[in-house]
Parts: sequence; C-alpha cells; structure tokens
Amino acid sequence: MHTPPLAGGPTGPCALHPLLDVVLAALREGAVGRGGPLPHGGPEAVAVRVAAAVGEVFPSRGTGAEEALSTLVRTLAEGAADPADPRCAAHLHTPPLALAAAADLAACALNPSLDSWDQAPAAAELEALVTRALAAEFWPGGDALVTSGGTESNQLALLLARERHGAVQLVQGANAHHSLSRAAWLLGLPEPVTVPAPAGTLDPASLDEALTALHRPSLVVATAGTTDTGAVDPLPEIAALCARHGAELHVDAAYGGPLIFSDTHRDRLRGLEHAHSVTLDLHKLGWQPVAAGLLAVRDPARLAPLAHTADYLNADDDTEAGLPDLLGRSLRTTRRPDVLKIAVTLRALGRTGLADLVDRTLALARSFAALVADHPALDLYEQPALSTVLFRPTGATDDEVAGIRRALLTEGRAVLGRARADGRLWLKATLLNPHTTTGDLAQLLKTVEGSTPR
Repeated sequence: MHTPPLAGGPTGPCALHPLLDVVLAALREGAVGRGGPLPHGGPEAVAVRVAAAVGEVFPSRGTGAEEALSTLVRTLAEGAADPADPRCAAHLHTPPLALAAAADLAACALNPSLDSWDQAPAAAELEALVTRALAAEFWPGGDALVTSGGTESNQLALLLARERHGAVQLVQGANAHHSLSRAAWLLGLPEPVTVPAPAGTLDPASLDEALTALHRPSLVVATAGTTDTGAVDPLPEIAALCARHGAELHVDAAYGGPLIFSDTHRDRLRGLEHAHSVTLDLHKLGWQPVAAGLLAVRDPARLAPLAHTADYLNADDDTEAGLPDLLGRSLRTTRRPDVLKIAVTLRALGRTGLADLVDRTLALARSFAALVADHPALDLYEQPALSTVLFRPTGATDDEVAGIRRALLTEGRAVLGRARADGRLWLKATLLNPHTTTGDLAQLLKTVEGSTPR
C-alpha cells in the first residue's frame, strides 16, 4: 500500500501543493453552495446534509487524499458560519487575515511543539521575542504567555494569585466574563464577590465598599470590553481603589486590549498600566485564526509558580547546560506555535496597519449605530463602546426579538447575537470585519426588518 507523503522536510511543500489546490477549490465551492452567512434549515437540516455527505466515517478502504479533502472541506465550508460575510456578526468571531491563515499552514506543516526546546528551537525563541514585545505595550520589562484564549488567560491569572496569597478572594463586576467564576470554582477559591455594574460597567463606589469589608488578600478583575456591549470599566478609578486597599488588579481585556495599538483609541485603556496582569485575545480585534490568546504580566517573576520539571523534557542538567526550559510557559504540555501567525501579522502590517484595522472597525460600529438611530422602526441601546451594537425593533417583545434572531439563523440569512441590557433582550451585532461597508450594514438592517412581525 502507498505510504502517504508527509508535510514536512524538503519534499513536504511538493506534497502539499496539489492538496492545497484541492482544499482551496473545496472552500470556494462550499462558500458558493452555502450562499450566505450560515447554512439554511437549522440544526436538523445541517445534520442531515453532513451525514449524507460523509457517509461512512471510517471505511475499511480509504477514498484517497483528494476525494477526502474535497468532500469534507466542501461539506464543512458549506455548513459553516462565515465571519467574513458582513451578515455574520453575532460573536467575537473574527474573519482571520489571509496572511495569518497562511502562516498557520506553515506552523501545521512544521509541527513544532513548545514543550521542549529540542522540538521547537526557532519557535521557542520567536515566542520569547514576540511575547516580550507585546507585554511591553502595557509595561516596560513585562512578559506574556501564549494561551488558547481569554478563558485560559483568566484562569492563569487566578492561579498565579492563588499561588501568591493562598485562598485569594476574587472580586468582580456583574459584567465580568463567565470564565472568571468558573476559574474560581475550578481552583477551589472562595465564591467570588460580585460588585454591581448598573450601567454595564463596574461601579467604583460599590467596589470600595466590598474591598473595605474584606479581610483577606483580594484580586479585583476589571473588564475592558464586555462580551455583551463592549463596555470598558473605569480603569483609573478601579486601579486607585486597588492601590488604596492593597488588592491586586487583573484586567480582562480579551476584547478591548488591541486598542493599545491605536493612537486614536488607546487612551480608552488609560489605567490599564496599573494592572498586575492583562488578558489579551488577538483572535478578536487582532484578526488571527483561533487560537491567539495571551496573559501578560507586569513582573515576569510572577510566572515562577508555573515552573515544573519532567526529566524527559527539561532535566536539570540540560537546563543548567543552557537548553531553554519551556514547561513553565504554559499549563499545557503539547503546544502548537500559535506565535508564528501573530509574528507574521505584526511584521507584515506594522503598528500603523494593525491600528488602521482597529480604527476602521470601531468607526464601522459607529456608522451602524447611526443607521439604527435614524431608522424609524428600530431602537438603539447606546452608542458603541467598541465594535458591538445592540438594537431591537421598536415595540417588540423579548419573545419576538428572540424569535427574529432564530428565524434569521434558521433561514441562513443573518447571524446576530443576543444580549440582555436594561432589563430587555436586544439583538447584538459584533462587527469585526474591516471590509464591511455601510451598504452591507444597511442591507443587514433590511434583512432584520424583513423578519420583524408586523
């Protein structure tokens, strides 16, 4: 039987080349077949189509590389939610840059694993350079770990606080990401103290009261970009309260963190420089394929508790001889080089190019909010803080709003999220596609209007 070729080595690119043609053709055919932002028919219809296309999952005799790639990639593309479609705007689900996806292909082909230097010599060094450079955006001399996203970053922040203080008390706003309470549960920490966020942002006066009542080491978590509205907590006031009460500060800036690259918008993160750690996701406002998360720390010594020894990966004598020790860079062992796509993007676009994407996307959200505000049959929640816009048909009930969203999903006509604010349910458009035009946005509103009960 023929042995399938490998992706790596001198002959790997030659083996990949014809397969890439197959994949690209299948992606194109799938997108055309889908004909919109989401496959039509809802979950049951998608399940039937996928099962019919796949047939026997594990046949006794294989179908060959070209057929398998063509069938399954086309099936996946035809049944995908496509964040590159302007009508796909439900979540913090970004359309990745082509150059970042191409870099990810190289990472897959080379397949370095960042759990020991002898598996990833250049990747380990590249990661060290890039993480230090990104941490320096927040503080000179900082460091950062590459993570799978905000959930892992937030969990690491709590873990490091626990290792410093024992049963540290998490204090968070009612607007905080769900991963924080889950991390406290997972790490055996006390039940979080949740501070009101009456206007969608953490209330400093309530935080002051909560910290005054506590008599144990505390970790306050502020949010720079909530998942519901994109709201940014009052970071300077929160940082001042943490300093006064001797509490540590972690900022979950998974969404809003990339504003730091923009001269126009970075001031909205003022106060973040006082945090001890920051969560940052570049698979949101960084246009990277999943995953591209980071946990940045002001003091690299805070990462010391992650140190771990496995003789086959980082024996003491190897470390003493100068081989870099990578196990303390993550809780994961096998770890792919997600840093490559980030590094390629930073180098290709530069600060001005990445800032332009951020600025353009936030301007797009303001344009969409203006269209909603001028629409006679729609209500706007508020002006967008980042790139999230909440709106709803005037006079609609919550059940009708939920029904509109589900109808659009089932018909494959638009992908909108949902968020609850001021006691009502709103449609949520999270705009992350910098190629979207105002014409696209106007068409999205017409699509929603066409599904609104009359």
